[in-house]
Amino acid sequence: MINDRSGDVLSQKLYLVKPAREFKDEYLSFYQEWVESGEDMIPWVIEKDPTDFEKMLQFLDDNEKGLNQPEGWVPDSTRWLVNEEKRILGVVNIRHDLTEFLLNGGGHIGYGIRPSERKKGYATKLLKLSLELTKDLGIDRVLVVCDKDNIGSMKVIVKNGGIEDKDFIEENGNIVKRYWME
Repeated sequence: MINDRSGDVLSQKLYLVKPAREFKDEYLSFYQEWVESGEDMIPWVIEKDPTDFEKMLQFLDDNEKGLNQPEGWVPDSTRWLVNEEKRILGVVNIRHDLTEFLLNGGGHIGYGIRPSERKKGYATKLLKLSLELTKDLGIDRVLVVCDKDNIGSMKVIVKNGGIEDKDFIEENGNIVKRYWME
């Protein structure tokens, strides 16, 4: 469990935890809030239907171990950002390697904060804790990306030391901002 106990603006202890049974009810609440918001679920792992919670946990565990993945996928680790009350505030998905697709438009780290908890500093903390986890995974140089119109995410990335690299333009014209972190 990675945690941050610094006395900052949030003044609360936040942790990255591996998805587990003990968080089932809280995760279902988190998931339902995303569904009701009508927003895209980011990172992509949130889209995984949690109705069969045990199956979802097995899927996430298999992905971390690189098991049962489609061809061309890389292993990835999913963690939930929780506070002391064990409320799930956000999710991060860390890809262990980069394919050409991830190098251009996905990066190593994808993260999202539940809609009701945004603009409170949680994304900055989530990315900070995620960068600590990348070290444990042996990823020395980390790529984090966001869409050009996602000003909030750009600020979070820069606050965490992101150095801007060349943008990537997707086929649909969307501009992806790319940032490297050492």
